[in-house]
Amino acid sequence: MRFSLRGLAAVSIGFLALCLPGLAQEASYTAPRALVGHGSDQPDGVFPRTIKHVLGETTLTSEPKRVAILSTGQFDSALAVGVVPIATTRGTGQAGLVDPYLVAAYPALADQFETVIDLGLRLEIDLEALAEARPDLILVNAAGDAPEERAQYEMLSKIAPTVATNATGVNWKVIYLLAADALGRREAAEAFLDQYHADADAFAARLGDPVPTVSFLQSTGDRTRIFGVSSFAGSIAEDMGLVRPESQDFSKTSEDISTELLDRADADWIFYAGRGDGLNVITQAPLWPTLSAVASGQAVEVDFDPFFFNAGPTAARIVLEKIAETIR
Repeated sequence: MRFSLRGLAAVSIGFLALCLPGLAQEASYTAPRALVGHGSDQPDGVFPRTIKHVLGETTLTSEPKRVAILSTGQFDSALAVGVVPIATTRGTGQAGLVDPYLVAAYPALADQFETVIDLGLRLEIDLEALAEARPDLILVNAAGDAPEERAQYEMLSKIAPTVATNATGVNWKVIYLLAADALGRREAAEAFLDQYHADADAFAARLGDPVPTVSFLQSTGDRTRIFGVSSFAGSIAEDMGLVRPESQDFSKTSEDISTELLDRADADWIFYAGRGDGLNVITQAPLWPTLSAVASGQAVEVDFDPFFFNAGPTAARIVLEKIAETIR
């Protein structure tokens, strides 16, 4: 049985929020750095442990060995603390079940990646495949406590203990911390984030005056967007002490633009990516060569998935390092 968001109106909005980390969020400009009211009181490696999360509490009687991922960015989070999930969903247009940037980042795990079970698209999860995978922990994103999301959570919980983390990309740090806590490996996540923040702070300390502005732009061909401070990449730029052009100094995740409004993507530096016909849409637009960043050779093509698709710690490290090696 495939669970289709498009076919079931009662759950379509809820699962869309569950599965899209890029949904707009108005609440905060800055990526939260600490779990508040969520997680476990138990130290790492101690089970049973009860995890407080977005949709309630879940008790894990033993260390999870068969982890299923329903929100693709959490595959990144699991790998970053040394856990290879046994099953995962994939995003529309994603090249391979395991994202290529993760395959490149974890070459020693290539053989294990070959055995990961395909649970279908993250917007149309194959529940039969999920049940047959026999997970002992399901990780999923949730945007809130709407009735549709709670119903979905309760259905998943009948398959295996389920932990729900916040859905929006700006929350990638607390998503990572909560997933790691459920796996009994929170200290590893905290150490990763400590190093990430130290590197971001070191970069910020080197910035001259004036601080350069950075723009984030992507297109999938049928949709072109600029990204705000509360996007995944935007939150990393903020951690690095960089500023945004006025056109992107907004609190929601992204704004759709037409190619006639491509000047809104201009800044001292543009980091851009495309999927499908997206690169052609951007670079063949009449306004593209008129942008100051393009004219000065400061428009940089980047990997779509870590910058704009999967909000996870490995992706964050890739974004940070790409920006740091570009802006010197």
